[in-house]
Amino acid sequence: MINETALLESKALRASALDRTDVLDRVKALSLLPDGTHVTTAMVATYFQVGIKAIRSLVVDHGAEPQSNGYRVLAGSELSSFKELSGVKSHTRHLALFSRRTVLNVAMLLRDSEVARQVRVYLLDMEYLVRAQPVENPVRTDTSSLDDHIDQRITHILGKTVVPMFNALIETSGEHRKELIALRTGVQRVEQRLRQHHARLQRLESPYGGRPRPGVMAAMDAMNGRTFEHHIAKLLRRDGCTNVVVQSGHGDRGVDIIALTADGRRLVVQCKRFAPYLSITSPDVQKFVGSAKVLYSAEVALYVATCPFTPEALSIASEAGITAVHRGVLEEWGAGEPLKVLE
Repeated sequence: MINETALLESKALRASALDRTDVLDRVKALSLLPDGTHVTTAMVATYFQVGIKAIRSLVVDHGAEPQSNGYRVLAGSELSSFKELSGVKSHTRHLALFSRRTVLNVAMLLRDSEVARQVRVYLLDMEYLVRAQPVENPVRTDTSSLDDHIDQRITHILGKTVVPMFNALIETSGEHRKELIALRTGVQRVEQRLRQHHARLQRLESPYGGRPRPGVMAAMDAMNGRTFEHHIAKLLRRDGCTNVVVQSGHGDRGVDIIALTADGRRLVVQCKRFAPYLSITSPDVQKFVGSAKVLYSAEVALYVATCPFTPEALSIASEAGITAVHRGVLEEWGAGEPLKVLE
C-alpha cells in the first residue's frame, strides 16, 4: 500500500500521479494568471501557505524534476511576448512560471505545508479509488461463511417481513398497541445487531485487516452536498435508524436529516461536506445546538463533517451533548463501523 512518505521519496511514484492535477482544486482553489494556464512563484507560495523562499529552495533542490514538468523562467523577448499575449503586468527582468502539473509536483515534494499534505493524502485516496476493482470470491463452504449467509437471510426476513407485519398490527390494534411497539423495537434491535455483525465480518475478512478501506473518504469528498446528505441517511438506515428523512434544505431550520434511532430516540443530523483542510468552528456548533435541542428537542444529535473540528468546537459539542463525527470517525463509520451513540 503506497503511503505519503513513499510519494515524497519516490520520483517514479510522483511521475505516475502527475496527470491528476484536478486534485489541486478539490483541496483548495488555485488562482491562475490571465492566460489561464500558469502561476507565479508568489501564487504557488500563497496556495501552499508558505514563504516564497520555500518554493524557490524546492525548485533549486529538485530543479530537473520541476523543469521536466513545466517549470520555466522567462526573460528577454520571450518574457515580453508572454506579457503581451497573456496580459500579465510585471516589471521584473525574469518571471518564473509554474504549470498546474508543476504545482502538483511541488505538492508532492513540499514537506512543511499542511495544504501540500492534504493534496498528497487526497491524491493517494483518489488513486486507490480509481484502481480498486471488485474481486470475485470463490465459493466458500466453511462454517463461518454459512453462518454469515444465515445471518443475512434472517436480517432480510426481519426487515422485509417481520417489521412491516408489526407496523400493520400496530395500526389496527388498540388494546395491545404498547406491547406490539415494544416487540417491534426488540426485532429492530436484533436486525441492527445482525447488520453490524455482518459489517464487522466483512471488514475482518477484507485484505485491509479491519482498517477503513482506501477510497472511503475520497468518495465522500467527490460528492456534492445533497448527495452527501443522502449518503449519511443510508448509513443511518444501515445502523438501524427508522423514519429517516432528508429535508429539502428550505425551512429545515439548521437540520439536514431527522430520524428515529433503533430504540426510538429522536435523532437530528447536520451534514457538512467541506474540504479536508477546513474546520468546523465553535459558532457552527453553537448554531446547531440551538436547532437540535431547542427547535427539534432531539435526544441524539450528530454533527457530521468531512473535515476536522476545532478544539473549541469539540468542547462545545461535548458540553451540549452533540456527537461530533469528524473526518476520522466518519471514515470508520463509512467503512462499516457503527456509531456507538446509535446503538
